[in-house]
Amino acid sequence: MLVVDRVSKWYACGAGSLAVLRDVSFTLAPGGRMAIMGPSGSGKSTLLAILGTLEEASSGGIRLDGVDPFAGTPADRASFRNRRIGFVFQDHHLLTGCSALDNVIVPALAAGRATPEIIARGRRLLDRVGLGGRLGHRPGELSGGERQRVAVARALVLSPRLVLADEPTGQLDSATAAEVADTLLDLASESGGMLVVVTHAESLAARVGGVRRLVDGRLGS
Repeated sequence: MLVVDRVSKWYACGAGSLAVLRDVSFTLAPGGRMAIMGPSGSGKSTLLAILGTLEEASSGGIRLDGVDPFAGTPADRASFRNRRIGFVFQDHHLLTGCSALDNVIVPALAAGRATPEIIARGRRLLDRVGLGGRLGHRPGELSGGERQRVAVARALVLSPRLVLADEPTGQLDSATAAEVADTLLDLASESGGMLVVVTHAESLAARVGGVRRLVDGRLGS
């Protein structure tokens, strides 16, 4: 379970401070989904960064399956993030010199555990997203939608407990966006983990479900 407890975030700004998040609280059960919407500057990406342990809250905290990821050292946090959290970004962030398969197993390579089982799972995931015949292709040889499907497979290769997606279809045309959304939702459901999607797209938010709106740093219904 993901528990977000009164998370606030502010930054020093001149003589005062700038509040970005204000007492954000919610829970998400295993297998649960949430779509977070809101205008630009409302704090969506900051909240996602805190959920992903990339940034620490100014007050409040999070727990994932009962663990506070900020309780340990930065190295502990990085290990926690690698094992338990998968990311899908608006820009796929693939390594241009690596094949599709190598990109998918990057999280395992970073942790020094690219076992034959993980490599086989990477192959299966690429096959599931329709790229089984393009394992050796580099990002420059793939379309935008194909690159984003590789990114989805990468996010799920270690079977994370929590998948975070930041505008995952924001740079795609409507037809390709629908295909990538299908891929993300299907694979996330099969994994049994939790999914949080930040998006401006009403259609994607409706498909994810559990829509909440973040306005002026406060999370409403």
